[in-house]
Amino acid sequence: MDVLPAIDIRDGKVVRLLRGDYARQTTYSLDPADVARQFAAGGASWIHVVDLDAARSGRATNGEAINAIRKAVDVRIEMGGGIRSEAVIEERLADGIDRVVIGSAAVKNQPWFEELLARRHELAPKIALGLDARDGKLSAQGWTEQLSGTAVDFAARVAGSGLGAIVYTDIARDGTLEGVNIPATKELVEATDVPVIASGGVKSVEDVVLCRQAGCSGVIIGKAYYEGRIDISRAIAAAGRASGQENP
Repeated sequence: MDVLPAIDIRDGKVVRLLRGDYARQTTYSLDPADVARQFAAGGASWIHVVDLDAARSGRATNGEAINAIRKAVDVRIEMGGGIRSEAVIEERLADGIDRVVIGSAAVKNQPWFEELLARRHELAPKIALGLDARDGKLSAQGWTEQLSGTAVDFAARVAGSGLGAIVYTDIARDGTLEGVNIPATKELVEATDVPVIASGGVKSVEDVVLCRQAGCSGVIIGKAYYEGRIDISRAIAAAGRASGQENP
């Protein structure tokens, strides 16, 4: 299982939001590239980057900071926030991003997303579907818009698509250090054959172990690292794999 330490960027700074609330922000660093170097030094083979400004507005905002991360470390970058068209997907991949996360565009226009996967088979492994949910119901636009569909139903619909991953975030847990919602995450894992990356609420190495036992292919670690509760190298060891290995 992969450990993906997270760098959420707003106004060029490394921040964390509480339950996705833009009014409840904690700033941890003014230098995203330096944080990326710390993760690489700890043995991370992936870094999960989110442009929070773009997630809400749909417009790329923190390109300079993201490019600095790409240049600073020789690890794979998974990036989300504001990726809402085929053209933007191709731009991010051309910029050196290894896997793009599509959230709002996919959940608000599921036929478009499914058609894209069917038509562009070569892109599917480089795309992660971002499913952000409150009480199982999907959210969009930087978690500011509640939708009627469920994360489990959409995960089942994209089974067999060849997607690189599903990033599943329980918004109610995100930034709370309350622990991962393992039952909901396990339900999602069992609903699809797409590798599932758990996100939201990680508080300790025990959560990493629980995610591995639930069948996740990865786990995203954010606030627990910034608050000094998790050491990245220990989390990687708990994930039960050597850094740099590919998914089976």
